[in-house]
Amino acid sequence: MQTPHPKISFKEQMHQARENAILQTTCRLLGEKAFDAMTMDDVANDVGIAKASLYKHFASKEELCCTAMVQILERVQAYLHSLPDTMEPADKLRALVRWSLERLISDEMPLLPSRNSSLRAVLMANKQYLDGLITVSDQIGHWITEAQAQGRIDPSLPPLVVLYTLYARACDPVVSFLKEGGQYADAEIVELVLRTCFDGLAAR
Repeated sequence: MQTPHPKISFKEQMHQARENAILQTTCRLLGEKAFDAMTMDDVANDVGIAKASLYKHFASKEELCCTAMVQILERVQAYLHSLPDTMEPADKLRALVRWSLERLISDEMPLLPSRNSSLRAVLMANKQYLDGLITVSDQIGHWITEAQAQGRIDPSLPPLVVLYTLYARACDPVVSFLKEGGQYADAEIVELVLRTCFDGLAAR
């Protein structure tokens, strides 16, 4: 006989729903503005709550954004696990980059913090974030070495260079430049960036 889960009170449900809305808004604002330009006022106004209520959930902008980045990593891990085992490693990498670009172009993917951002220091001190980053990097790194062994990715390139190149697509400014230009549809931009990433610029 299964032990019934304790019933969550209405107040707790509302608290969790508000927190989810805060994190969702933060992810979008981080995609639109990046960490340094985003303010707690921006988040509170967008969610439609008082700033004092926001601080009941998160004590600082760094804590809020750190939690949002951890949530994004969890989404990445869930996507990696959703890819079928029968899929070739190189195709998994391409699918991951496509997924990242689609999130980026719709402002769902926060821009990675710059080296001088105070958020970066907070993230590097957060065990949950670092553990998630290591897990994701190890999985992607495994697919990279397999794809190189199969000749799908240049084996002369250090795997770390390939890994960082793929990570960089998740904050590629080319995406926003092309979107702002209005010459291409979102789906076309994703395909073009995928081609330059995996097929290169040299004529074939």
